[in-house]
Amino acid sequence: MKAIQELLEKLRQNIHTVIVGKTEVVELIMISLLCRGHMLLEDVPGMGKTMLVRTLAKSLGCAFKRIQFTPDLLPSDILGVSVYNQKTHEFEFRPGPVMAQIVLADEINRTSPRTQASLLECMEEDQITIDGVGYKLPKPFLILATQNPIEYEGTFPLPEAQLDRFLIKAHLGYPSYDEEMEILDRLEKRHPITDIKQVFDLSELLNLQEKVANVHIEQSLKDYIVKIVQVTRHHPDVALGASPRGSLALMKTSKAKAGLAGREFVIPDDVKSLAGPTLAHRVVLKPEAHLKGKNSEDIIKEVLAQVPLDI
Repeated sequence: MKAIQELLEKLRQNIHTVIVGKTEVVELIMISLLCRGHMLLEDVPGMGKTMLVRTLAKSLGCAFKRIQFTPDLLPSDILGVSVYNQKTHEFEFRPGPVMAQIVLADEINRTSPRTQASLLECMEEDQITIDGVGYKLPKPFLILATQNPIEYEGTFPLPEAQLDRFLIKAHLGYPSYDEEMEILDRLEKRHPITDIKQVFDLSELLNLQEKVANVHIEQSLKDYIVKIVQVTRHHPDVALGASPRGSLALMKTSKAKAGLAGREFVIPDDVKSLAGPTLAHRVVLKPEAHLKGKNSEDIIKEVLAQVPLDI
């Protein structure tokens, strides 16, 4: 596991040559990468969401595509389309931008629900279906979606089925004074992303994903994870609790966090630290909870305080 830690530390340092601060978000992106999961970044414009994804793609040497979601975007603009070739008298598939290894779904909540739903199959099954024919997506395959807060005008809130397919949801937040000063210094004359180099081969990344999947987790910690998810379903302020996919997400990400720390086993702190990023976006609150000023993150904190850890 030390080899995993060293390789991922190289990736972390490479990203931080462009991205100032945001240590927790960078770690969550690496966890998503190790778990073969997808990530949703939510924040106001100008926080560096797009730049973070571009930096990750260049660091990994992955095929990268950016999709700008707009109200008039169609599913075929994302997935691709079959076009009739008059010379061969056959239909030919012309792949869309989703046929890449790292896909930036920029401002995903600015497009219609119909177009948002076109991503459901590829996020869950790593394939797309066009005219009844299935096409496998490349490996690794990672969707990093960005969205502005729901209360902004001209947005379409993501449905629960779509949110549930995101392994992790994170917020970047505003930089501190010192971080913002450093951003100005770094970008004064030349953007550092132009100097980003590939950190390691994709074969190494696929190997890391296999190793992280084999990290050991005690049965008692699996029990703890299931109890946390079960409590979200019976919380008085919750209309819809986390799904079994949430339990799987919390287990997988806990294993990845252990691998990042150079450990071959999961500890309780791994589970506790990732309960919010993996479960909060899967919980739907009752209207009265919003009136109390609560959000999903608050609910997960309450749940963690309620559920005992028996080891």
